[in-house]
Amino acid sequence: MCLNAVQQIFFKLFAFIMSIIYSVNGGVVAPSTDDVIKAAKSDAKLVFATVADPQVSNYMFGRYQDFQEACIDLRNAERLDAIVGIGDIAENGLAEEYDLAYDELAPIDTRFIMATGNHDIRLRLYQQSTSRVYQFIDALNDEDTIEGRVYAEGKLAYSEYVNGYKFIVMGSDRTEFEEAYISPEQLKWLDNELATEKGKPVFVILHQPLKLTHNLPTTWGNGTNKEAGSVGDQSDDIKAILAKHANDSTVVLITGHLHAGFSQYSYEKIEGFHSFNVPALSIENKDGEEGGNGSGLTYIVEVYDDEILFRARNCRTGEWLTKWDSKIAL
Repeated sequence: MCLNAVQQIFFKLFAFIMSIIYSVNGGVVAPSTDDVIKAAKSDAKLVFATVADPQVSNYMFGRYQDFQEACIDLRNAERLDAIVGIGDIAENGLAEEYDLAYDELAPIDTRFIMATGNHDIRLRLYQQSTSRVYQFIDALNDEDTIEGRVYAEGKLAYSEYVNGYKFIVMGSDRTEFEEAYISPEQLKWLDNELATEKGKPVFVILHQPLKLTHNLPTTWGNGTNKEAGSVGDQSDDIKAILAKHANDSTVVLITGHLHAGFSQYSYEKIEGFHSFNVPALSIENKDGEEGGNGSGLTYIVEVYDDEILFRARNCRTGEWLTKWDSKIAL
């Protein structure tokens, strides 16, 4: 990532201040390496980590420290074919925040697939957000384009393959504050992208979950507004498209946004497709049976010929949380 001279001076000062704060607070604590990230079985076809809601900030020092600690665990992994970001990479969508995220993620030798969340786009012009996000993604992948990547023209949406498995990344088509706006063009694009897959699992990445799923609206603290905490007005349209293709492929929707720890609501099967909500990586998860008031939570996803494993993990402690694992038979 390139910084201008003023930004470079700022970051040198920022790094100095952070080093003082970290030394006072005990510094970054590396997670345990007793049981590092590795596939449960040797014949995994694909292994990827989900990263939801780090909301890296250039002024919230504790949050950035949590993110650093979680990234150490990801760097220690024996195998990661990809890291899949579920949005809200940056707290305020600032270039400086993306540079901080880049510094921790770039040393991980893997492919990066990144979706946008409301925090990434809500405070600036849409074109500026689009440019900044794609610059960040391309810098992480150390190239301008990825073979097989298909963009939804002018949108924060694209698809690509990793180890032969398709990822469809969705994003809001205009600046919104909490929800997303998914245009008719992107809905048609999603339908077409899913139609190309027959038989194999396909992963759809969307920051906000569908309405009335994963204990919404209660999870969002609003029991009266049925769309609270969800992707918004296009929720039913997205659900209908995913359900339409669930008979042809194993369709897996992966979302974040709720900042909720692992619980019985983390996984749901909805009209034939599968939906997972990923806890926040470096923001306190406000509820849930596992990780409430804590961070560092994620899923490590493993794809085999006969099943997909979603393995719950605390990346800040380096521990598997097997109680919250889920399995999808293929």
